[in-house]
Amino acid sequence: MSDIPKDHPRYASLMTRERIVEGVDIGITSQQGLVAQGRGECFDYLVGERTTTSAFLAEKVAVCMLLLAERPILSVNGNAAALVPEFLVEFSELVDAPLEVNLFHRSDERVERIISHLKQKGASEVLGGKGDARLSLDHGRGIVDSDGIYNADVVLVPLEDGDRCQKLVDMGKTVIAIDLNPMSRTSRAASVTIVDNVVRALANMAGLAIELKKLDLLELQKIVDEYDNGRILSEAVLEIRDMLDGMITDM
Repeated sequence: MSDIPKDHPRYASLMTRERIVEGVDIGITSQQGLVAQGRGECFDYLVGERTTTSAFLAEKVAVCMLLLAERPILSVNGNAAALVPEFLVEFSELVDAPLEVNLFHRSDERVERIISHLKQKGASEVLGGKGDARLSLDHGRGIVDSDGIYNADVVLVPLEDGDRCQKLVDMGKTVIAIDLNPMSRTSRAASVTIVDNVVRALANMAGLAIELKKLDLLELQKIVDEYDNGRILSEAVLEIRDMLDGMITDM
């Protein structure tokens, strides 16, 4: 990675970019992923590059849902594998949810590279290479494993595109999306939408999982039952508005 000084005011953001570039260089991230990263970075500015109150609540509920699930799965694309492989592996173990590689720009070679990358980061098993089931989508994200995403009851989809999210919901699955744009198709289709940077979100969720695992099932279910994703999305938009109002006042 580039030699970026830690006292640079944009250090965290620049390091994130470097991880995506490195992902392209080693063949786990597509070039289109660079564009997606830029779009997400724009919305991260709008939320103040922080975990908002609404996002943290969504993260808490998401962890509860995964702990309550019978067949949870964590979907992984190229950007997620480049940005947060260690957090994905740690969180997978904490909530007992397998990792499954699922890609829009899919090739067998790229899937195997991501599986190998995640195993190098400590994953014991990574699904996605079998591809023996299909969602009704005409692109690579439709190819899934029968013992993974296809039969899961709760699916975490970081850095998602809206059509697969909607298909999974239509199949009766609970879908947790991490998406910095609260107005996107993904955000509006998901069961739970975490409007946060995936790096912060998964770090938060790993910490939350350690604490929430101490609760009994009834307590976890109560947290889930009280959740309203529409209200959380509205709050996320208001938090962006307040952020912009503050910036205008300071100019």
